[in-house]
Amino acid sequence: MSLPPSIATLPATAAFRLPARLEGLRHLAYNLYWTWHPAVRAVFGRIDSAGWARYRNPIPVLEGFLHWADLADDADFMADLSTTEAAFGQYLANGRGHWFQREHSTALDAGPIAYFCAEYGLHESLGIYSGGLGVLAGDHLKAASDMALPLVGIGLFYRRGYFRQAIDADGHQEHAYPDYDTSRLPLLRVAGSDGGPLIVPVELPGRVVSCGVWLAQVGRVPLLLLDTDIPENSDEDRPITHILYVRGREMRLHQELVLGVGGVRALRALGITPSAWHLNEGHSAFLLIERARELTSQGRSLDDALEEVKRTSVFTIHTPVPAGNERFEVGLVQEVGAPLFAGSGVDLGRIAELARGVDGDTNHFDMTALSLRLTHRANAVSRVHAETANGTWQGVPRAPILGITNGIHPPSWIGRAVRERLADIGAELDHLDAGAGGPFWERLNDLSDRHLWEAHQRQKLEFSFFVRGRLRNQLARHGESPATLRALADTLEPRILTIGFARRFATYKRASLIFSDEERLARLLWNEERPVQLIFAGKAHPADRPGQAVIQDIFARSRSPRLRGRVYVLEDYDIRIARHLVQGVDVWLNNPRRPLEASGTSGMKAAANGVVNCSVLDGWWDEGWTGTNGWAIGGRDTNPDEGAQDWQDAQDLYRLLEEEIVPRYYQRDEDGLPRAWLATMKESIASTIWRFSTTRMLQEYAEQLYIPAATADALATAGEAA
Repeated sequence: MSLPPSIATLPATAAFRLPARLEGLRHLAYNLYWTWHPAVRAVFGRIDSAGWARYRNPIPVLEGFLHWADLADDADFMADLSTTEAAFGQYLANGRGHWFQREHSTALDAGPIAYFCAEYGLHESLGIYSGGLGVLAGDHLKAASDMALPLVGIGLFYRRGYFRQAIDADGHQEHAYPDYDTSRLPLLRVAGSDGGPLIVPVELPGRVVSCGVWLAQVGRVPLLLLDTDIPENSDEDRPITHILYVRGREMRLHQELVLGVGGVRALRALGITPSAWHLNEGHSAFLLIERARELTSQGRSLDDALEEVKRTSVFTIHTPVPAGNERFEVGLVQEVGAPLFAGSGVDLGRIAELARGVDGDTNHFDMTALSLRLTHRANAVSRVHAETANGTWQGVPRAPILGITNGIHPPSWIGRAVRERLADIGAELDHLDAGAGGPFWERLNDLSDRHLWEAHQRQKLEFSFFVRGRLRNQLARHGESPATLRALADTLEPRILTIGFARRFATYKRASLIFSDEERLARLLWNEERPVQLIFAGKAHPADRPGQAVIQDIFARSRSPRLRGRVYVLEDYDIRIARHLVQGVDVWLNNPRRPLEASGTSGMKAAANGVVNCSVLDGWWDEGWTGTNGWAIGGRDTNPDEGAQDWQDAQDLYRLLEEEIVPRYYQRDEDGLPRAWLATMKESIASTIWRFSTTRMLQEYAEQLYIPAATADALATAGEAA
């Protein structure tokens, strides 16, 4: 049985010392296991409740605490810590009872899966993600840990992360980039074979860039993060890994060379030999060329090298939108990449041919096309997306692109109150494929309506308090009056039907669709007997001016006399805001132009909490909608006239809200319970919590991608030996 590798690290740089009896806190703090285990977070909250509320990160909590002797003498705390440490130790040690080890215990004995991604959304305190791709990657690692799937992640450490969003009083999006202090993050510097910091070289024109390596331990899964902001580099090269999705094309190319080439070299330096390589999007495609370079440097022909690389690599494509598929000018790739591959037998002209897009453009190096041509199998992230992707990339010779629908990691996203109610019917969120008495989601009707409603109302109340605080700070910065700020205490009243819309503000997602008929919307929102409120959150890429214009438009509407007090816009959308939204609203709204939504996981997170989806039949909802677990906007046919399609969808959305959604929510029985609504909530949970979980997703990845790739290499090696 192969387990994820153990990575040697240097001592933590955080300036705190612990008594021997409390040393276990350090191990808990430096493993991101705490991000999805409430009991561990509760331990850190007991140490310093104010510090935990401020940072939501155990490292600064421990760094700022002084009264260790008093804590060590607190018998109740020590008992809690002991219990938590024991559970953590058992979690790390016991992998044999989990699905992968039960079903495929020897399949990856040759080595773990190497999982490459440009971003990871593990927790809001570690801001190396921008949105859905990164959050999916974070959930992928957490689920791999829970399932004891041998896997190691590789990414970049962005010291300035993705931008922090502020919205000014006129609705303009402003961009600020933090400067993360590594001593206050749950990261450890990886040690090399000599005991010093591991340094990985990447040759670039006229110099060698050195990459430090950080470890973020995610339960059983190590995540290696490469960093060029180290003293060994020049001032000009240190910023290469500063900013996620930097706008400059040459700097972006440098980042992707560091990710792909440096990532392979970091694994080699640590003695890790993957059995298969997974490219999560095309940003890491240079790993394929680096692996070919290794083989040609050993005397293999380029054709043989490329065939071996292809045999052991798999690829996930995430977007049908052209802007989401990375392309560079061929001349730039050949210029910047030349030192890496000089004298190795890798012909960059030949590689450029493999990176030619479906349009036949010889001037651009298409990372998605390269990844499709040089991987064993590829998948899209929903069934609809697979149909779209196969049509888009039909000019690239390959096997059909599979449809493996994304999922979410339920322990990371289901709120405490709902989680406690699910435990009443035997839910094991950390171990979805196990449990006595059959799948718990088939027993949702056994859950008391009152208990589920009370749990939802509790999460909705927490959401309301959270949003009021954020809005108060936001509007105070805009110069709003004390009277306006006081009035926020009565906003987002939990009794009111609340609709949430939160995601990246790209124009195809049509965030402003619900404002198509503002007069009709206002009547709906301000109905005295059945009021409705809307809350929006999301970022537009700094280079996406049309997306930023959408934010400005919605913000202006939220402050207009007709909609003010019923429409709200939250700034600086991140994982923390996302958690509150998917746990605390009543309806999750999603209305992209079909078929441009590859998957969309935010609706899955909402559904797992009993929030009801109202969505276009695109991405995951096309296969997730049952007719009784939420509502579908429009149908599966699309009108080539986008304006006409937008109007049709807006009219159907208004009809659903006026005739079905709002009446059902406010229909109460003699006990004050919305029985019909609760039935929809239960169906929402039952139909999504397994089917759209990362546990199901990773089972499919293992059986359809990972094991075939690992087995193909083993069979080829055996054939060569014979």
